[in-house]
Amino acid sequence: MSTTSKKTMDITHGSLWNKILIFALPLAASSILQQLFNSVDTAVVGRFASSQALAAVGSNSSLISLLINLFIGISLGSNVVIAHYIGQKSEGNIHAAIHTAIVVAMISGVFVMIFGQFIARPVLLLMGTPEDVIQLAVLYLRIYLLGMPFIMLYDFGSSILRSTGDSRRPLYSLIVAGVVNTILNLVLVIGFKLSVAGVAIATVISNMVSSGIVMYILLHESEPIRLELRKLTIVPKELKKILSIGIPAGLQGMMFSIANVCIQSAINSFGSNAIAGSAAALNFEFFAYFLVNAFAQAAVTFTSQNYGAGEPERCKKIFRISMVFSLVSCGLLSGIFVLGRGFFLRIYTTDQAVLEFATQRLLIATTLELLTSVYEISAGAMRGLGHSLLPAIITFVGSCVLRLVWISTACRMVHEFWVLLIIYPISWVVTGIAMMIAYGCIRKKCFQ
Repeated sequence: MSTTSKKTMDITHGSLWNKILIFALPLAASSILQQLFNSVDTAVVGRFASSQALAAVGSNSSLISLLINLFIGISLGSNVVIAHYIGQKSEGNIHAAIHTAIVVAMISGVFVMIFGQFIARPVLLLMGTPEDVIQLAVLYLRIYLLGMPFIMLYDFGSSILRSTGDSRRPLYSLIVAGVVNTILNLVLVIGFKLSVAGVAIATVISNMVSSGIVMYILLHESEPIRLELRKLTIVPKELKKILSIGIPAGLQGMMFSIANVCIQSAINSFGSNAIAGSAAALNFEFFAYFLVNAFAQAAVTFTSQNYGAGEPERCKKIFRISMVFSLVSCGLLSGIFVLGRGFFLRIYTTDQAVLEFATQRLLIATTLELLTSVYEISAGAMRGLGHSLLPAIITFVGSCVLRLVWISTACRMVHEFWVLLIIYPISWVVTGIAMMIAYGCIRKKCFQ
């Protein structure tokens, strides 16, 4: 291979547990920081605007995830393909995959931005967004979507860096963007009284900053992952490989989001206090889940490179280490949030009615968030081995279908907030068991 950046990591040799930690912790910090900066949106509008403004921002979270998860999955496909080529030391294919991925990022970002403008109001109405929230929710979503091209460039660019074992520089870019986002939130909401429009504008600008930094890094990176604008093109062979991994991964994310949109619609039936309370508690679920996702991403990247290098025993060890780290770290962080719920929830709101709904969600969902480790790590390992469709199918049945059945049966018979929420841990257990069985079968097939 050509000269590589000192920021990259030798994943195919040496000790694994410390390298997985070094890779995963900055990735988790990136996601947590990103959510913290997003939480500034909810905290600022909740404390300095109104409960309706908080509900408007919160009611968009599942819909935004639905719109972007397909393309985030495709960016994961680029991670797998590039990491596999790095393991094989195939420099020409690395170049082709990187430039194909960036073109896909630009096209998909513009598509989601334009398409989202047309569906914003109809979908929010379909979700049953209350009348006292709908106008603010539509305004927030339409402004937020203007930043989609930058979100896609950041996600795909970060995936390229992470495929080499570099998870630190994407973190640095988020820190800078997050500071910008926080300052603009305070200025636009408190100073200029722009409410949800202010936090949406701040988010768009911060996404421009983070994507700009990542693109600058890639343009000035060492070989073999340097981005050259004159070489931007779609290589059909590489696109097919990226999509074969990325589309099933993206569909899996979309399935979660579809189920969560339906759950959000059910939450909306309890009124704006429930929406605001759910939005506040959801932040802590995200924080705990991001630790799980970081080790799942580590499982993808480390498995991809080692599988490409013909190291099956290291692949097995990667799975075990990632699973243990995920369960322990997520469990500890969730425990902190649950035990300190009185303090943490009041960061977002002091409205007692909102706090009651937030507490219910925190106790039911966040307490058991570590269960997501079982299916996420298993699915990540399968994708690293080049199998992405089976995890998507299992997710569709175990999470999407099961949750929809629950909403249409149990929730209709007993219209209680806690009844709606317990489908989360139920679906995690069902999906986790199925995913572990599938991983065992795939691993046996790949390592014969």
